[in-house]
Amino acid sequence: MSNNGKKVKLTKVSILHYIRLLYRSALFLVTAGFYLAGWIRGGEPISDPWNHYPVITWLVWLVFMVEMLQRLFPSKLESPGSQKQFAGNYIKSGKVDIKIQENNATMLVAILWISFNAVFGALYMTGVFSDGIMVLISLGYSVCDMICILFFCPFQSWFLKNKCCSTCRIYNWDYAMMFTPLFFVRDFYAWSLFGMSLAIMLRWELTFYRHPERFSDETNEFIRCANCTEKLCAHKDQLHSLWQKTAELTAKKINYLKKK
Repeated sequence: MSNNGKKVKLTKVSILHYIRLLYRSALFLVTAGFYLAGWIRGGEPISDPWNHYPVITWLVWLVFMVEMLQRLFPSKLESPGSQKQFAGNYIKSGKVDIKIQENNATMLVAILWISFNAVFGALYMTGVFSDGIMVLISLGYSVCDMICILFFCPFQSWFLKNKCCSTCRIYNWDYAMMFTPLFFVRDFYAWSLFGMSLAIMLRWELTFYRHPERFSDETNEFIRCANCTEKLCAHKDQLHSLWQKTAELTAKKINYLKKK
């Protein structure tokens, strides 16, 4: 809820996040369904996903390539967290004290992510995991990415300690993290997605080191609460409040039933 206790309506940016959650979930479930159907029949229909199901291949590739291309340009329908890199979104606050999450925490996230996915890579290289499994992992990551934005982000809560997505130091790492498993899949479609995601991440990092003032809410008013176009904090507060009330009501019902 907002500071005055009134409910906050979903913004256009937040609605787009929910739409992405829906179609990414659909892509994951459809692909998983094809995989499981083939496994039950004794085969593995998406062991080479790009050849067995060209329609799904094109759909997955097109959806995420369009998403990533949008990140290269300023957009009012994207999160301020990703848009703060652009010069046009830098609103000087008059302050010069740049406060951003420590690079140690950022490097820790990178090391943990690479190490975590190295396990999947090792399983792939030894033949335990197939191309299809690596694709499913990436699609699963894409769903988790939206869950992090809309509901709970372990990177924010456990490592970076940023107050919201708008001030997130690694916001545009999302696609590179999402498509890390595709690094191991020897295919044009896989490598083109991974390559584009890596280009977005490298551009982000270069901008950060050249213009760190754009990434701090102390120096850039664009990412301050007053100028936020997402209002995700308010939506998360509403959800947490709803979950808490639901838990309290459930506990009361259980206690009531126990006393009967």
